[in-house]
Amino acid sequence: MMSFAGTGQNQIKEMDEFARKGRGRQRRERAIRIFFFCIALASITTLGLIVVFLFMEGLPIFAKVSVNDFIFGRYWYPTDEPPDFGIFALIMASLAVTTVASVISIPLGVLTALYLAEVASARIRELVKPIVELLAALPSVVIGFFGMVVVAPFLQEVFDLPTGLNLFNASLMLAFMSIPTICSISEDAIFSVPTELKEASLALGATHLETIVRVIVPASISGIATAIILGMSRAIGETMVVLMVAGGATLIPSSLFDPVRPMPASIAAEMAEAPFRGDHYYALFATGIVLFIFTLLFNVVADHIAHKYRQVGAATL
Repeated sequence: MMSFAGTGQNQIKEMDEFARKGRGRQRRERAIRIFFFCIALASITTLGLIVVFLFMEGLPIFAKVSVNDFIFGRYWYPTDEPPDFGIFALIMASLAVTTVASVISIPLGVLTALYLAEVASARIRELVKPIVELLAALPSVVIGFFGMVVVAPFLQEVFDLPTGLNLFNASLMLAFMSIPTICSISEDAIFSVPTELKEASLALGATHLETIVRVIVPASISGIATAIILGMSRAIGETMVVLMVAGGATLIPSSLFDPVRPMPASIAAEMAEAPFRGDHYYALFATGIVLFIFTLLFNVVADHIAHKYRQVGAATL
């Protein structure tokens, strides 16, 4: 009887110990969930406060100028009497620079990723990939300085231009900055395609090129689209490069070699000189609102396209 009682007490103690450990584990897991929730909430709160501050400082300008005149106004002379607060030239400059940079960077970035992931040997991949990623480590001011000192004189001499600081120079430098992002993320997406899909395509008689075009690219199109989104987002929001090499002229571009001033460059160049809480100050923050809306719309559209092509790719496979 004593042995049975002792065994029962030991089992009860073991059960209590197990229950106590379980409760401790649940408390730790709950604390970890709360910690990560607070981290995520802090990020969202910070972003929300930035947006609120941006709109609080930008909206007062519309008491002096209408939204239509601000968006579609052709002249930006914020220090004149009376001042002109039209940012249409700045908007067109931002769109033109981003478009030309995307035309250059997207094919180069995606094709480089396909080459490194599917064509290049291991030795070439180990040599080329660090070089591509090294471009991402270059500070934007260094790329801008390179555009001013090397690219601008070259363009000016070769194309007989009055200045080498223009839309094409800025787009070229932004493309250099976007290629590493597009290439790295696209390569990761291509590597994530299951090997079975490639082997099945080759077993059915498809060539390597047909496998890349009809299997690998559709299967990784979502990741490639994400890479393009991130690359173009960096291009449209970049400040230092366009400030240094775009030319700084508030003109609507009519050719690739016109000097321009995109919205980020205008904000960076003039914010230090704008009187605090003056009309010029509010107009620059309103320009930031427009840039924020453009970036938001671009990301929403790009995310929709990525989701659509992910569904198409899954249906095709």
